[in-house]
Amino acid sequence: MEIEEINGVKLSPFEFLKNLQGNKKGDHVKELHHLRKYLNQFGYLESLDENDEFDDDLEFAIITYQLNYNLNITGVIDFETVSKMSIPRCGMPDIINGTNNMYHHGSSPFHIVSHYSFFKNFPKWPKTLLTYGFKPGFPIEFMPAIGLAFYKWAGATNFEFLPTFIGDQNADLHIAFVSGDHGDNAPFDGPGGVLAHASPPTFGQFHLDATEPWSIGAAPEKIDMISVAMHEIGHLLGLEHSKVEAAVMYPYIGHGVDKTTLNEDDIAGIRALYGL
Repeated sequence: MEIEEINGVKLSPFEFLKNLQGNKKGDHVKELHHLRKYLNQFGYLESLDENDEFDDDLEFAIITYQLNYNLNITGVIDFETVSKMSIPRCGMPDIINGTNNMYHHGSSPFHIVSHYSFFKNFPKWPKTLLTYGFKPGFPIEFMPAIGLAFYKWAGATNFEFLPTFIGDQNADLHIAFVSGDHGDNAPFDGPGGVLAHASPPTFGQFHLDATEPWSIGAAPEKIDMISVAMHEIGHLLGLEHSKVEAAVMYPYIGHGVDKTTLNEDDIAGIRALYGL
């Protein structure tokens, strides 16, 4: 969706949500098609029907979202739901090809008491030594933040992560600082929206939105790169999103917040996946 400006200041791509608060099934509201696009992007609507009707499909999508994020189940676009949806987040969908990775029925022994999740078919790396390289144009000042994020995961696993030279095509993991449409059919939407995305094993692609106000460590009105990198590395290793708000693998992170310590749910998930 296009990013609007007021007095030359770009608004968050999620700003439209504030205008939808209080809407429910049966309503016809001008900007509901933006909400449909949001819910389609993160897997809650299978197809993108850009109309402004609050129908049964949209109500079910809202209920599923509220269930995933432990919100009151109302089916209404209430304050709590708008507040959650408005926070910057990871671009990885919560529901992929109809599989809700954030909701478990207890059929798997991995998920009886934990809230981590894996990608379909449990993809993982067949080796423990992984090299990572930055693509040309990645800011040098942020490279140590990425290295620290890898170090945190190495401490909880048997992985070893080694940096290679900039532009190394043979690295296992490729890290890019890009914006807008950058060639992977998942364009970034500007500051305050999707922060980053990464692929599951063994594709090894990790992209950060260059338009975000990045910082190293928590700072007012900034996004901590270490925290976001730790989250995306979790995806690179095979973890999907967690329902635990304190977990690194929780999809949302706000401005001025850091999550630089792996939660017990993150650790339990990666160890379960790799049998550690």
